[in-house]
Amino acid sequence: QDNRISLWSTGDLGNVGLNGEYHGEPHLLCDIQHNGDVMDMQFLDQERIVVGSSTGTVTIFRHHQNNQTLSANHWWEKAHHHVDQDTSCGGAVCTGVVCNNPEIVTVGEDGRINLFRADQKDAVRTIDNADSSTLHAVTFLRTTEILTVNSIGQLKIWDLRQQRNEPSQIFSLAGDRVPLHCVDRHPNQQHIVATGGQDGMLSIWDIRQGTMPVSLLNAHEAEMWEVHFHPSNPDHLFTCSEDGSLWHWDASTNVSEKPSFLHQGGRSTTYFSHSTINQSVVSAWLSNDPTKDRMEITNLIPNQTLSVNSLDVLGPCLVYGTDAEAIYVNRQLFA
Repeated sequence: QDNRISLWSTGDLGNVGLNGEYHGEPHLLCDIQHNGDVMDMQFLDQERIVVGSSTGTVTIFRHHQNNQTLSANHWWEKAHHHVDQDTSCGGAVCTGVVCNNPEIVTVGEDGRINLFRADQKDAVRTIDNADSSTLHAVTFLRTTEILTVNSIGQLKIWDLRQQRNEPSQIFSLAGDRVPLHCVDRHPNQQHIVATGGQDGMLSIWDIRQGTMPVSLLNAHEAEMWEVHFHPSNPDHLFTCSEDGSLWHWDASTNVSEKPSFLHQGGRSTTYFSHSTINQSVVSAWLSNDPTKDRMEITNLIPNQTLSVNSLDVLGPCLVYGTDAEAIYVNRQLFA
């Protein structure tokens, strides 16, 4: 009922014990009330955070570092809406936000895509009927192109330079139209995209060819809520799920010669991708040579039962939030 945006400091690395556990309480720097559920949020820059709400409103909050406060800096009321913006209950859930300063893209249950600029009052561009189903997530493919995933198993590319309100490409899961909940693109090889959805499968796509995934990998036993390539070490990928697990996928070559990541006592399995295409550029994620295809998978939280709703990763640090109303920080990802 009462929602807040909170900014925490997790301290420095001086307090890490032998097993990588962080000693010392995370410290709440500041918080501010938020109207509606917080559906997605992302830093726009060092001091601004963009938040999408279940009311359909998109807000930029500013963190004032001199006196440690948060304030609402700018907002677009009912950026997502069902009938029209003026009806009292017209707001539609804003499901996803992605930033590439100064540009902000949002998607929602209304099938709408908005392009905002942080310094402009009105939307730069709105694609009203971008999708007839719910758009669940969005990410930038490059500065002028975005990727969206929807509730009928489709991955779409939109070129924001084009004035027509149609996707430039549509990809879809074969057979059952399983809703897709999350999408991320490989940081170095932008043709490689990962998605996850309601059936817990991890799908790897090569958007240069075909309209179907290159690999379908068995993963979670329930909805996959988030997928992230490691930004600086993209042979590593992380997924989290309603089933209470958070998996670390290690596709780097010569898995057997590396120190094991199984220190957490998680489960590890070898998967072979259902790849059918010869690759010109062999990425670990697209390889169809079974010896290269070995993947080491570790569940980083083996005994968790409640849903893991969100994760982010940077350097040796993994942060995730669960239905236990707790946020966890793992600072020794590659220890």
